[in-house]
Amino acid sequence: MNSRDLHNWMWGEAVDLLDRAERMHRQFFQPTSRTTGRRPVWQPPMDVFETDREMVILIALPGVAPEYVQVGFDGTLLSVVGERTLPCGISAAIRRVEIPHGRFERHVELPGSEFELVRQEMNNGCLAVIFEKRIAQGTQP
Repeated sequence: MNSRDLHNWMWGEAVDLLDRAERMHRQFFQPTSRTTGRRPVWQPPMDVFETDREMVILIALPGVAPEYVQVGFDGTLLSVVGERTLPCGISAAIRRVEIPHGRFERHVELPGSEFELVRQEMNNGCLAVIFEKRIAQGTQP
């Protein structure tokens, strides 16, 4: 590989890394209009799994204690709000902070079927919110 090709390759890699960093920044630190008090919030990443009887929503909340998380459900909209604080008692220079901290909110509109929130549990830094599908009367499961 000649030096010009190497330069173009390195430049392309740098631009790709900057693009990925900007996308992550927008995803996690994007202020939202749903905030109370108009404070900026970040949105934790989530996974959604659906079976014929359940919907499971996993929300990544590393380092967040269960008592700092509030879950609300109004029949169609799941709201998860809370706060992740930096570890207390550390008197050191911050070298890198990649895990978002501060107030977070995540709102999920559930699809057409009717769901009932049956349980929520924190495990290994993830909040699992489990819904059961309500079966319409007169239909077989």
